[in-house]
Amino acid sequence: MKIAIVCYPTFGGSGVVATELGLELAKRGHEIHFITYSQPVRLALLSPNVHYHEVHVPEYPLFHYQPYELALSSKLVDMVKLYQIDLLHVHYAIPHAYAGYMAKQMLADEGIQIPMVTTLHGTDITLVGNHPFYKPAVSFSINKSDVVTSVSQSLKEDTYRLFDVTSDIIVIPNFIELSKENSFNDNPCHRSLMAAENEMIVTHISNFRKVKRIADVVQIFFEIQKEVPSKLMMVGEGPEKEQAEYLCQQLGIQHKVIFFGNSNEIDKILCFSDLFLLPSETESFGLAALEAMACGVPVISSNSGGLPEVNKDGFSGYLSNVGDVTKMSQDAISLLKDNAKLKQFKINALETAKSYDIQQIMPLYENLYYQAIQSNNG
Repeated sequence: MKIAIVCYPTFGGSGVVATELGLELAKRGHEIHFITYSQPVRLALLSPNVHYHEVHVPEYPLFHYQPYELALSSKLVDMVKLYQIDLLHVHYAIPHAYAGYMAKQMLADEGIQIPMVTTLHGTDITLVGNHPFYKPAVSFSINKSDVVTSVSQSLKEDTYRLFDVTSDIIVIPNFIELSKENSFNDNPCHRSLMAAENEMIVTHISNFRKVKRIADVVQIFFEIQKEVPSKLMMVGEGPEKEQAEYLCQQLGIQHKVIFFGNSNEIDKILCFSDLFLLPSETESFGLAALEAMACGVPVISSNSGGLPEVNKDGFSGYLSNVGDVTKMSQDAISLLKDNAKLKQFKINALETAKSYDIQQIMPLYENLYYQAIQSNNG
């Protein structure tokens, strides 16, 4: 198959999933065309089966905001015709599903029929897409997609609750490439680079937006370090980062907290880690938690959104109500203080992650693609 993948090229979960999906499809012999405004961050190496096409948005004084969706839909039309693309897979409803639909209509006028798969990832539905300005367009784009998937059952339910959607939504969860994670785990982790021998390492990875409740991460660690010698690794960039740094100074723990910024070495950082914190207001899936678990790191998280589908309470980690810093702190301390229990939870975390291995999930997408193409041709 020749598949065009449209995604955001940033460190966010939807872009990471779309990129990893495309790379795995390429390994399986499919021809993959990434179409976006810059090269995806995890698209480090191009192969004969992987192509990247940049969407250029010309600047005109007439436009206060440059019309990206217009440039994207035009680029999709050109690439479909040039490379004889069989299928569009757009990730994130705004503006990709809308641009994809417009491209389909322009191509149909030229006698070219092409199916479109839309994958919903989270804030495109629960936050941005639910804004009254965008809601009609999002509902329309989802309903006009040939196939719609969501990354969790929770997100599927949210979509039906928030939008006037009549399309069937198929749940295909996010995934992890366990073979890659394990290749890092096979190498020795030089923990001494980050912490003393007697210190535990706690980690948080996100885009540092308000929904991630970054202050809760710091407050949980503040309680942990009172009971357990430990360090906190904060990985990511975003609007809440500066305030988190200031809070660490206020609490007098700045010497115990390392802010890395964005990193392409997430696996190596998780290799050091003993515990992962994700107290988010909501998570459509919780890809960061899954990445941690794939490295054998138990997770302390909220029970919001899709997180209970990924993090098994009392097995791979612990769940708490959003904002319950006290319980999250107590759960974390109970794990870090009990070496035998922590070791078992690390084993359990990896075992849970195995069901989300990319080799388990990939056939679900391939089958959908074949069905969509067959229906389109029929």
